[in-house]
Amino acid sequence: MRTLVTGGAGFLGSHLCERLLNDGHEVIALDNLFTGSRKNIAHLLERPEFEFIRHDVVQPILLEVDWIFNLACPASPIHYQHNPVKTVKTSVMGALNVLGLAKRINARVLQASTSEIYGDPEVHPQREDYWGNVNTLGPRSCYDEGKRVAETLMMNYHIQNDVDVRIVRIFNTYGPRMAVGDGRVISNFVCSALRNEPVTIYGDGVQTRSFCYVSDLIDGFIKLMTYEGEGCCDPVNIGNPDEYSIKSLVDCLGDVVGKKLIVENHPLPQDDPKRRCPDISRAKSLLGWSPTIKLPEGLGKTVDFFRELLNV
Repeated sequence: MRTLVTGGAGFLGSHLCERLLNDGHEVIALDNLFTGSRKNIAHLLERPEFEFIRHDVVQPILLEVDWIFNLACPASPIHYQHNPVKTVKTSVMGALNVLGLAKRINARVLQASTSEIYGDPEVHPQREDYWGNVNTLGPRSCYDEGKRVAETLMMNYHIQNDVDVRIVRIFNTYGPRMAVGDGRVISNFVCSALRNEPVTIYGDGVQTRSFCYVSDLIDGFIKLMTYEGEGCCDPVNIGNPDEYSIKSLVDCLGDVVGKKLIVENHPLPQDDPKRRCPDISRAKSLLGWSPTIKLPEGLGKTVDFFRELLNV
């Protein structure tokens, strides 16, 4: 199997490339390195079945592959708000280019969507049939709406052109190869804890998230991509249904690093979701998938990565 991974040098993309190679695929990683890094794939570059192409998915590319995983897009608020127009173009034009390629070569394509399409949800936990509560004009809308349009394009190409699509809605994911300073809560907290700096909580810390370890997420990707039964083209939530408040995340991380963490409170950003937790009933019933890594174990692996990276 010859497989293309757009965003292949990113946090999730690099783990996916590694898994695909280990499963016997030939892999092409495509990335413009805006948020991705060659360091994430350095250990793969000498493998003959792996190829890296520096390319922006906003521009068309012609390749011959069997599968396409479309992961190309900045995913943290700091990065996707840096250039919101570019973020929308990456999601929308990137999806169009990927779908055009998939149609031309008859490839199966998986779109990495996001729990952000649910916005600040009024339904809890979030099911795939929930349409969301999104501010189309807010600071997060470049990412939220770009991903919503990408889902629309996937389904329209499937209906109109019979393109074989899969749509995965990713909930908060963490693990090794997260970037320092990317603004995501776990990488921020871990780096602050290891540097003996205060941990910044936005708002009162009672807002909740669910945290999925990266290997569990990648397993969900593979299961969805290989699934060919009824409903295979419908969106599927992939995430960990264990719900943690941000304050309880601080306590859990303190236990992992072996010290009480100092907390600073800052105002809650505009449109920041109050609760976020997936209903994974569809993933369980269709794919036989559920996460296996509990938060303390996953945090331990993540802390070990950042200890080495930060040399602390």
